[in-house]
Amino acid sequence: MTFLDFEKPVADLIEQLEKVRQVAEKSGVDASKTIKELEAKLEAERVKIYNSLTPWQRVQLSRHPDRPYTLSYIEAIAGDTFIELHGDRSVRDDKAMVGGFGEIDGQAVMFIGQQKGNTTKLRQYRNFGMANPEGYRKALRLMKLAEKFNKPVVTFIDTPGAYPGLEAEERGQGEAIARNLYEMILLKVPVICIIIGEGASGGALGIGIGDKVLMLENTWYSVISPESCSSILWRNWDNKEKAAEALKLTAEDMLGLKLIDGIIKEPAGGAHAFPDEMFQITKAEIKKHLARQGTYTPEKRIEKRIAKFSSMGVYLED
Repeated sequence: MTFLDFEKPVADLIEQLEKVRQVAEKSGVDASKTIKELEAKLEAERVKIYNSLTPWQRVQLSRHPDRPYTLSYIEAIAGDTFIELHGDRSVRDDKAMVGGFGEIDGQAVMFIGQQKGNTTKLRQYRNFGMANPEGYRKALRLMKLAEKFNKPVVTFIDTPGAYPGLEAEERGQGEAIARNLYEMILLKVPVICIIIGEGASGGALGIGIGDKVLMLENTWYSVISPESCSSILWRNWDNKEKAAEALKLTAEDMLGLKLIDGIIKEPAGGAHAFPDEMFQITKAEIKKHLARQGTYTPEKRIEKRIAKFSSMGVYLED
């Protein structure tokens, strides 16, 4: 397991715990009391660290190399019922954007999300989770397919942004994202959007317009990354921590500004440390919100969705 700088106390305790277990196993000595004490100390240290994270530390956690990505969530939630669908029927199949039908306890759902890679080769294959225009057009095709068969849509957002290359702009990156914003606001079926890692700029918004927009506890959502913000304001990356604080990009900040609808708590230690527990928590949240959205008519659902996003950034003066 990989540990970040501020996780060093946790790493040290885990190392101590493993050594005690190995010694006990080899020597046959009863070390259960020591093990219990170390486990309690480890849990307390995790709670202490993860309850006092800075915005920049949450950004670091959102990018943790061991953090589960979209396909891991889909496979854990839908199992072998998931059938991936490919292509935008125009250019190609964008590997940075994945999607397809799957079931959540017997209920058919269209899953869509950005996919990063776990290795250098896979990161290149997935273009680091940065979708091209065809990726957003594939996502829209799948959403319209879900609407045709009256199935809800669940999106998993985890991207450093839409791919900024010249060829992407030539093929209409801005138009593709704008089209998705327009079409998603009018989808007749329930749409649940969950930020599981990075939620950067239009790349995140391209699949982020839903009846409920949720963020995992250690994720971020902003128009720009702290590093890019720092490079614009201070001409270097040295002030990225200050930028992260100023951008108000954490889940708590976003909920306070009423730009998201809820926060999904992560286990103490983060989603990367306890992925199986995180999958079950996320599955329960999806089921809860889909059940609630199922009580609305399509017309009422669209009306509420439009009202929610139209009210963002609007204020009244007495």
